[in-house]
Amino acid sequence: MNSLVELIRELIETQEGDGALLFWAKEILMALLILALFWVLSQLVVMILNKWGTRLTSFTSSDLDDRVLQRVIPYVSRLFIVTGIYLAIRSLPLHEKLVLIVSGIIYIILVVLVCNLIYHALDELMKWYVASQQEGAGAVMSRQMMPVAEKLVSLILMGAALVVVLKHFNYDIFSLVTALGIGSLAIGMAAKDTLAHMISGFTIMLDRPFRIGDRIQLVGGQIGDVADIGLRSTKIRTLDNQLLIIPNSDLCNTMLTNLAFPDCRVKGRINVGVAYGSDVDQVKALLVATAGEVESVLADPPAEAYFIGFGDSALNMALFFWVAEYSALFAVTDKVNSLIIKRFNEHTIEIPFPTRTVIMEKQPCTAAD
Repeated sequence: MNSLVELIRELIETQEGDGALLFWAKEILMALLILALFWVLSQLVVMILNKWGTRLTSFTSSDLDDRVLQRVIPYVSRLFIVTGIYLAIRSLPLHEKLVLIVSGIIYIILVVLVCNLIYHALDELMKWYVASQQEGAGAVMSRQMMPVAEKLVSLILMGAALVVVLKHFNYDIFSLVTALGIGSLAIGMAAKDTLAHMISGFTIMLDRPFRIGDRIQLVGGQIGDVADIGLRSTKIRTLDNQLLIIPNSDLCNTMLTNLAFPDCRVKGRINVGVAYGSDVDQVKALLVATAGEVESVLADPPAEAYFIGFGDSALNMALFFWVAEYSALFAVTDKVNSLIIKRFNEHTIEIPFPTRTVIMEKQPCTAAD
């Protein structure tokens, strides 16, 4: 009798074991089917995007959509596969804590993939924008702003990903935002000067009062070419090859002259005095003709000469002419000056020296002398 009871008990345990094994086999098979389904979907979506997406983007004149499509296709495939893994694990009758841990990790991976997809799409958009800029006006500045824009996009996406992940795990986001706000306020108070320079740097980059390569003149009289525009300071290479570093907030709050705007042409001026008695009309015509002989002087606008005043020992004349590049003004002025002396000597036009006549009156002799 006892042996019969033991046999029945063994049969029941064997049947229960076989039932549990069959149950787990069904659950694992279902999870594998979910995973296989999403893998097939990922391949199908990639094939559709490669075939039909490329055809759709061919109708547009810009290559931006083609470039964005090629950047995001790999991440779309990974999203489908990771989503399949997430749902497959959630379907398994595992311990609740184990499911939460594993699914939480996969959820974080999903958020990272989505952020990467958005980042690569925006990165391709920014690169396309910089490449579409013509050389000169905004191309150099756009290339300078690219690293800053990429960092800002990365920080925004990282913050958004952190908020989404914390929200998924039921963490209090408002307390985190409050802590970050208080910390930002403390940092802002401690580094207000640095923040002022950074904000001014963004203002310069957006407003573009000058660009890299432009020649500017500061209110103090310093003249130089803009070598670099950073977040904290702007570097200016002076004409004597020295690097002038100016905080951005100082540049935003001062007056300056952009010699390269609206174009690179510059107006030269030469002051010269001729002797009293000279033919003023002849001198003006000669000055204009002399400027026209120099190849680097522009014919349009034409050179102009004016009789501007009476000096102590000379008639003051002024010659105005235009040069295509402001960087060549000194060399062109030298050529015009040299040629003026030569033409004045040929036409016997005198450039007088400053003279002063001193009359010594003789004192009358006295009886004592």
